[in-house]
Amino acid sequence: MALSIVTGCSAPEPPAAHPVSADLQVKYAASCKSCHQVPATGAPQTHRLKDWQPRLNKGYQVLLDNTVNGIGGMPPLGQCFDCTTEELEELIRFMSGPAS
Repeated sequence: MALSIVTGCSAPEPPAAHPVSADLQVKYAASCKSCHQVPATGAPQTHRLKDWQPRLNKGYQVLLDNTVNGIGGMPPLGQCFDCTTEELEELIRFMSGPAS
C-alpha cells in the first residue's frame, strides 16, 4: 500500500528527446538555428524546456499556427519556405524537447 502512495505522487516523466532526420537538421541549421540558439534574439532556445513550456501551454495548434503565420520577430514559416507543415511540426518537437 505504501508503495502505491509513493508511486502515485511521483513527478511526471520529462518529454523524450525528438531526433530529426539529416534533411531536417539541414533545414534547422539554415532556418531555425540563427534565432533559436542565440539568446539575444528572444526566441525560445532549442532544447530549453522552460522557454517552450509557456508556448506549449497555449496548445500545440496555436504554436504551429504562430510558426506558419509568424509572430513577433519571427517571420512566417520561420524562413523555412520549403518546409512542409509536417516538417515544421517535427522541427517544433525537436526544438521544444530535451536534447538527445
